[in-house]
Amino acid sequence: MPLAVMIPGQGSQFRGMGQDVFPRYPGLTRFASELLGYDLVALCRDDPDGLLADTAYTQPALFFVNALHLFERERREERAADHFLGHSLGEYNALLAAGVFDLETGLRIVRRRAELMAGAVGGGMTAVMNAPEDRLARMFAEEGVEGVDIAAFNTDAQLVVAASGPVLGAAHETLRNRGVRFVPLRVGGAFHSRYMEPARREFAAFLEGFTFHEPRVPVISNVTARPHESRALRERLAEQLVRPVRWTDSIRYLMSLDGPLEYQEIGGKDLTRMVEHIRSATVMAGRDRSGE
Repeated sequence: MPLAVMIPGQGSQFRGMGQDVFPRYPGLTRFASELLGYDLVALCRDDPDGLLADTAYTQPALFFVNALHLFERERREERAADHFLGHSLGEYNALLAAGVFDLETGLRIVRRRAELMAGAVGGGMTAVMNAPEDRLARMFAEEGVEGVDIAAFNTDAQLVVAASGPVLGAAHETLRNRGVRFVPLRVGGAFHSRYMEPARREFAAFLEGFTFHEPRVPVISNVTARPHESRALRERLAEQLVRPVRWTDSIRYLMSLDGPLEYQEIGGKDLTRMVEHIRSATVMAGRDRSGE
């Protein structure tokens, strides 16, 4: 049975992460700390200044910890992946695992991405439950709320929206009035939305300075929900900042391939739960269409 390896993104970090792998890779850990300019072990273990919640620190730290877990997986000679996919930041670990760039390149790219995203302040993101995109659009239009973007399609039952602070506040009021359950996310900006356009432009220019290799294993793009093409890689990575994470479509694409597929998540269970929900919803939809 083919295997898809999944890597989580920002939001999966926690104080104490990496303590199981840092001692096994002391040289790489020192190298990464020197490159980033701060002690990764202290940041992840103690987080004395609360920086682990700051996007500028969260993303490089999580990318590195995810990378070590992937290296551990390879060291243990676990079953080779047939597909890699990551959620938002996790896509960079997927590309690393597929040989598109090396660890140093990944750290440099993620550090710049994190700096640009951290600089795009003044907005936020909210998870919305059991309200499809068309229903949300209709509700916001009826209430005169403009400027809300879909930032992620996580499952059929959960979307993430992003907007500037005042617009997001108005969106919350609309959702509350309509009885729609929502949870504001603890992030510092309106990621994966129109509000990241200045960051996208700077990031696109930054990426021109790097050379990427053809993936050894297919990596699913958050933007297209299809395997990355090397000729469009820079464009897709920059575009990811302003486009929604199409996680549901990515899983459905993998499900559409010949034969059943096994999934393995690095460092958590959230993505696995999303896959289970998407699978169940897909089966139910199929039964509805067939009249069973």
